[in-house]
Amino acid sequence: MAGTGPLLEIRDLVTEFRTETGVVRAVKGVDIVVEPGKTVALVGESGSGKSVTSLSVMRLIPKAIGGIVGGEILFRGRDGRVRDLVHEPEPAMRALRGNEISMVFQEPMTSLNPTQKIGAQIAEVARLHRKLSRADAWKHAIEMLTLVEIPDPARRADIYPHQMSGGMRQRVMIAMALACNPALLIADEPTTALDVTVQLQILELMRRLQREIGMGILFITHNLGVVAEIADTVAVMYGGRIVETAPVEELFDRPSHPYTRGLLDSLPSVDHAARAAGKVARLKAIPGSVVDPRNPPHGCDFNPRCRWVIPACREAVPPVFPVSPTHGARCLRWNELDG
Repeated sequence: MAGTGPLLEIRDLVTEFRTETGVVRAVKGVDIVVEPGKTVALVGESGSGKSVTSLSVMRLIPKAIGGIVGGEILFRGRDGRVRDLVHEPEPAMRALRGNEISMVFQEPMTSLNPTQKIGAQIAEVARLHRKLSRADAWKHAIEMLTLVEIPDPARRADIYPHQMSGGMRQRVMIAMALACNPALLIADEPTTALDVTVQLQILELMRRLQREIGMGILFITHNLGVVAEIADTVAVMYGGRIVETAPVEELFDRPSHPYTRGLLDSLPSVDHAARAAGKVARLKAIPGSVVDPRNPPHGCDFNPRCRWVIPACREAVPPVFPVSPTHGARCLRWNELDG
């Protein structure tokens, strides 16, 4: 790729929605950097603002209900030019979507056209962005199905989405997203609805394709087990804000925000000694519910659920504290979370 620097740099992004009860701020000053060839995992519970962030990058939020009201989304294209996607004209965004920036959605059956054959849907992307002939686009579709390891790709290209399993449909979505060798892939919970064994296959497929194509990935998930498998860097999101960012190993070794600690504590683990003694391992759930964006608490969004809360947490939103040169946490007590 021409030029040097981040592939994607989100700076102080703010996205709002208009509702019957007023304006709801779903994304509040988000900062994320994705480097070429690297994977950033955006992690948090449902309702944290992850998908809204990804839709903001793609500029897919309908203007009738809301949109971006602040910040920058800087994207470095294949030509080395840096564009602020917040202000790109819609025709320019249509040229980027599916071409230089692609997205894989959580549920392929809601994204694939049930009335069109698999090959035709992939070929459509190639014809639109790569200006291939109908015959060449169909050939390219079969090549993409081969790339994502779908058996008998020529025959599978000629069937409909409902004739495939969930794992195969997700591979089709990945094939469609990669049809034009995008620089950036946004994957929004791409393995959530799949069996564990199929999840691992999809993750390994994405890692392999990333090595071959060199794309950057923004991987959105609520599953920290998946994060450990695929991410280079992790951004933990809560209440529309990034509350902690760190390289994946450092985040697991030294979580420095109570919400991150809660997510890690809720992961199931196998204690063989306890199991041999007949003891049942109990998961540690985070108390309470995800913050309501219509009525957020004053101060830190996590303070109603936090066991480390102090009065200062309810006074103002904490800044990001430098845990290390590559690790930041938005918590007043980041250096006290040892118990």
